[in-house]
Amino acid sequence: MADWVTGNVININHWTETLFSLTLNAPVAPFTAGQFAKLSLEIDGERVQRAYSYVNAPANPNLEFYLVTVPGGKLSPHLSALKPGDPIQVTASAAGFFVLDEVPDCQTLWMLATGTAIGPYLSILQQGDDLERFEHIVLVHAVRHAADLSYLPLMLSLQQQLNDKLRIQTVVSRETTTGALTGRIPALIESGALEAATGLALDPTTSHVMLCGNPDMVRDTQTLLKETRGMTKHLRRRPGHMTAEHYW
Repeated sequence: MADWVTGNVININHWTETLFSLTLNAPVAPFTAGQFAKLSLEIDGERVQRAYSYVNAPANPNLEFYLVTVPGGKLSPHLSALKPGDPIQVTASAAGFFVLDEVPDCQTLWMLATGTAIGPYLSILQQGDDLERFEHIVLVHAVRHAADLSYLPLMLSLQQQLNDKLRIQTVVSRETTTGALTGRIPALIESGALEAATGLALDPTTSHVMLCGNPDMVRDTQTLLKETRGMTKHLRRRPGHMTAEHYW
């Protein structure tokens, strides 16, 4: 069973009608950038819990989570209604293997995310550890609408800090937006548009791909890269080119 600790909400930022960030303080154990914790509330006498990735760097004591309100959801509508000072339960220890320690050395590291799954990458990049192993890092954030690019200012700030190492590419599927590609990640890879926009190749001899988010995106992208680029899933016992985490 998980060990729970009580935290308190510091801030809640409602980016859109459905997207929000929850920041809290809680006496959690040290975690590794890319890992997740579980948040819970007691609702109608029952503990309701869900897993959410840390957005903040492990060195930052303000614990930040990026969430979407699911209509009719058991937990997210209650989390979105929280106010500063409200109590919340958090697992004391983080979990998950979507971390840089599990990623092999490569020339170009591709970080592909949909929606709120941008969180683990922001934690990794803000922490900044072990990034020297990669000549280039490409951070791709795919959303439905431009208004859903909540963390674009932070992404651009990280790009400035990391100079030429980090390249940012946004993708918006349901409208045309300046600076963003239009469509879905798998289609943009298949057409060559993503590589053209970033100026880097998805080459199995030089690249490793991290995928986090919508299971359809993760599955379709893995299948495409396997069939067209010869890329394979990365396992400890059998090194490959793709590391993935489904976000629900």
